[in-house]
Amino acid sequence: MAETKSTLNIEDEMRSSFLDYAMSVIISRALPDVRDGLKPVHRRIFYAMHQLKNSHTQPYKKSARVVGDVIGKYHPHGDSAVYFALVRLAQDFAMGYPLVDGQGNFGSIDGDSPAAMRYTEVRMQKLASELLADLDKETVDWVPNYDEKELEPAVLPTKIPNLLLNGAVGIAVGMATNIPPHNLTELIDATLALIDNPHYRVPELLEYVKGPDFPTGGIILGSGGIKQAYLEGRGSVTVRARCEIEEDAKGRESIVVTEIPYQVNKTRLIERIAQLVREKKIEGISDIQDYSDRTGMRIWISVKKDSAAQIVLNKLYKMSDLQTTFGVNMIAIVNGRPEVLNLHRCLSEFVDHRRTIVTRRCRFELAKAMARREIVEGLGVAVDAIDRIIALIRGSRDPDEAKAKLLAEPLDGFAGFLQRCGRPAEEIEAASKGPYRLNERQAKAILDMRLQRLTGLEREKVEAEYIELSLTITELESILTDPAKLMSVIREELVQIRSEYGDRDGADSGDGSVGSKGSRRTEIVPNELEIMPIDLVADESMVLMITRQGYVKRIPTGEYRVQNRGGVGLNSGSQRDEDDQVIELFEASAHAVILLFTNIGRVFRKRVFEFPLGTRGQRPKALVNFLDLREDEKILEMVAYREEEVDDDHFVVLASKQGYIKRSSLADFANIRSSGLIAATVAEGDTLIDAKLTNGRCDILMASRNGQAIRFDEADVRVMGRNARGVRGMGLRKGDEVVNILVFERDAEEDIQFLTVCEKGYGKRTPSSEYRSQSRAGLGLKTIKVSERNGKVVSIVKVRESDQLMVVTSQGKIIRTPVSGISELGRATQGVRLIRLGEDEVVVGTARIDDPDDAESAGVEVQGPLDPEEQDIPDDDDDDADDELDDGEGTDDDDADADADADEGDSE
Repeated sequence: MAETKSTLNIEDEMRSSFLDYAMSVIISRALPDVRDGLKPVHRRIFYAMHQLKNSHTQPYKKSARVVGDVIGKYHPHGDSAVYFALVRLAQDFAMGYPLVDGQGNFGSIDGDSPAAMRYTEVRMQKLASELLADLDKETVDWVPNYDEKELEPAVLPTKIPNLLLNGAVGIAVGMATNIPPHNLTELIDATLALIDNPHYRVPELLEYVKGPDFPTGGIILGSGGIKQAYLEGRGSVTVRARCEIEEDAKGRESIVVTEIPYQVNKTRLIERIAQLVREKKIEGISDIQDYSDRTGMRIWISVKKDSAAQIVLNKLYKMSDLQTTFGVNMIAIVNGRPEVLNLHRCLSEFVDHRRTIVTRRCRFELAKAMARREIVEGLGVAVDAIDRIIALIRGSRDPDEAKAKLLAEPLDGFAGFLQRCGRPAEEIEAASKGPYRLNERQAKAILDMRLQRLTGLEREKVEAEYIELSLTITELESILTDPAKLMSVIREELVQIRSEYGDRDGADSGDGSVGSKGSRRTEIVPNELEIMPIDLVADESMVLMITRQGYVKRIPTGEYRVQNRGGVGLNSGSQRDEDDQVIELFEASAHAVILLFTNIGRVFRKRVFEFPLGTRGQRPKALVNFLDLREDEKILEMVAYREEEVDDDHFVVLASKQGYIKRSSLADFANIRSSGLIAATVAEGDTLIDAKLTNGRCDILMASRNGQAIRFDEADVRVMGRNARGVRGMGLRKGDEVVNILVFERDAEEDIQFLTVCEKGYGKRTPSSEYRSQSRAGLGLKTIKVSERNGKVVSIVKVRESDQLMVVTSQGKIIRTPVSGISELGRATQGVRLIRLGEDEVVVGTARIDDPDDAESAGVEVQGPLDPEEQDIPDDDDDDADDELDDGEGTDDDDADADADADEGDSE
């Protein structure tokens, strides 16, 4: 038979094979699961020890025995990898809370290797038993091992937040995790606070979790890195050795090191200091000795007579590992995918895991209790009719016949049994209506019953057991039906864990200091040199402007005094030359986060205060000084928000000039590198024109340059990945284009008006109720009369009566005017003058300002009577036929939902 041949593209095969390998390393080897905080190898070690009954109450077993079981049944890798993972679990300088009790040489902080596995012995620590608690109660899913001959747990039903408790270190393909260890009491306090107050976010949780708590102690300098790591999942923490300067009787100073930073090798540290002395990079050290022993660490550094110990110590901090930086990178597996997690997410995922475990445990125990009560119920009835039962059994040839007779025999006494057990009257009444019949399980239990159960004492035990089982069933049913009670059970278990294993005496001092026995090992001290940039900026209202040529400036909102509509405005100084124009203008607090979207679909993340502060007369600065922009790439839209006011349920809505719209989760933009990320795919000839933040319960209004607007539910736009283009949001006639979008909550619609502004300085506000909801992709309704007098639409702004409007012109002038001074008109009108424009000057941007100051105190400029040209002019065309356009999905050939999600990787 001829051999068939196939041709493979080596590039495609390499790509496919490497991706498979990468995902295998990420999921199955290098990264921990967010629920139990364990990598697969650690989980398999604990399960193998559990199967071997190698608990803290049993004798030690050889490490080789444990390693053999792990690699023979569950972990298809080398024995050295498993053994070193087992060793690390027993090292008190690597684990804040060792989970394995080791006997023998398990290495040292000096970098000494552990003894061979045939010499060392292990068993689980008592704390490790909490990782496996309730494993036999159907609390977790089970998966086949590598040869499908055994089952292993997919995750452990841990009672402790182990991901943060002992941390994790792992290098995968293209990503790595580095989670520091923490204090058990602090973690449980924070978890309890999250259970009691589910709305808590990272700032509130920081009141409980002070920072990492390293097993080697040391001192953390400042809290800025800690806060950043807990807020964003990434950050760096500066850790310094604990050093004291001692002086002997002769006045000579010496430096004594009693604690060193986490993961620092003591022997290499000493060798490095000696090398610095030999190379004369550090002057003033005459000798260095290691006096560490079983009682603790003590590195003695002798300082020369003519040298100052503090200066020498400062040089050691700078040039040696007496001071290091721990790079926090909290990546873990969540629902089968690696994710960067902040402190709140880590704890909430653990709480969700405990909720699942306790629910499954209660269901298991409920089923078991109900099955047992059924047996006890049958025994109770049988004891009351024991004479008849014995007669049936004695008269049977074999057990099968006896069982059949028991099943067919009607028995009395069930009502009396229930009455003696204190059951409710309705149950007793129902039981008295007919004879009781045994089922197969009850009949078998009666046949297996020992004669001693016929005594009066045993009869009382049956009734007592029935009462106890009934109470247990009632309690379990109440837990399963009452979420608050379920969380109470979880809370009680956490309190018990804290009481038994917590390592802090009494209440925390609140400053992260090291105190008496049981307090933190790592002290957190203020860093006098460390000041967070955000702490240097007042959280005041700012106006941020970006020009067409790529310049940016922020100005305090108070720089612009309030004017009545129709004024000439104030010079903003926002232009570098006459050809430049302001294309984006908005008001936000200085501490707000802003997402900056470019014309090619990329996004950057900054805070408002990171842009240059200026005055109205100052020129702006080039954006390329602050953002890594590519050639011909420009910022076209910005979204501002305060981190404490948003959560995972918020979305970013993006719209393009050609009428496309997409909705992505705000969480997709939480971690943006300095070089930016892809926010949307932009087709050739199209460009992003607007971006808005929503809470998932909003309506969207899209407005076009020719005066059309369409309103629809944001749910009509499905959530897409960052690389998707989007779907058709608004149908457009030839020559028309979308200018901007608005989002607003339907519940607040009564207070909302839409203010439409045209390029020649005219505008009006119209109640939102005049814009009925339609299906997306239609042509929409008329929002303003586009005429030679008005010009094209520049933007449409969502306003309330108490707001103020800021309008900017092509010549850089800005007017700030109360919204209440702008006439409220219907959709079929041309509007009134908002700002007086010079020759060849047009309006290029608008912004709404919340909670304005009183107009008089802000210096309102009072205008004279308006000339007739400025009066409200209704539209000549009264016919609404042109107004009420297609309400359906539109007729554009390009209107298709084929723009599905592309690969959601972090494209550069």
